Amino acid sequence: MKIENNILKHYLRNVYFITGTAYAGKSTTVKMLSEKFGMILCGENYHSAISDIVATPELQPDICYLKTLTDWREFVMRSPEEYARWVHGVAREAAEFEVAELISMPKDKKIIVDTNIPIGILKEISDYNRVAVMLSPQSMSVERFFERSDPEKQFILKLIEDCEHPEIVMENYRRGLALINSPKNYDELASSGFFTILREDDGKDTREEVCEKIARHFGL
Repeated sequence: MKIENNILKHYLRNVYFITGTAYAGKSTTVKMLSEKFGMILCGENYHSAISDIVATPELQPDICYLKTLTDWREFVMRSPEEYARWVHGVAREAAEFEVAELISMPKDKKIIVDTNIPIGILKEISDYNRVAVMLSPQSMSVERFFERSDPEKQFILKLIEDCEHPEIVMENYRRGLALINSPKNYDELASSGFFTILREDDGKDTREEVCEKIARHFGL
């Protein structure tokens, strides 16, 4: 079965997407907007409760990669190129689970989503005033990637620290992060035509200001 994009756009008309690069403030912004405007919150990897059960190696090989690991150190010791390819592959596979999950949610409330749905797909299934792109300089998305307390990032950090040569593994992992947040990928987001906000690396707390700008853009 194939569902045409105009049908998906209709059923997603109450959904607001925030996408972008790492360390741009997406998770914080989504949480703040959900609390301020009483929106249903779909945080990072909100679809995984279903995709982890339903995905199969034949149809979703990248989502299923983690199930095949015999040693978690393999995860952080892959080549930067393979790591970046895998991250983008997961995003493409997960997009279908995200859309299915969002369609199944109530239509009488607004939904705010921290998403990795590829920008090209968002152009097909949503509108300008339903999408916001948050960007951070590559230096922030790479060097400050582990300066967050969420369990996933801290688990990866612990894996790296437990490797035989943690400094080498960390450098290898950061090269992968740099590829994911490469100038090419950054430019694709920046030139997408969607409303865009750039996080400056100046130490200022701009959370309220950013939320206000995005809320106005969304018409909340």
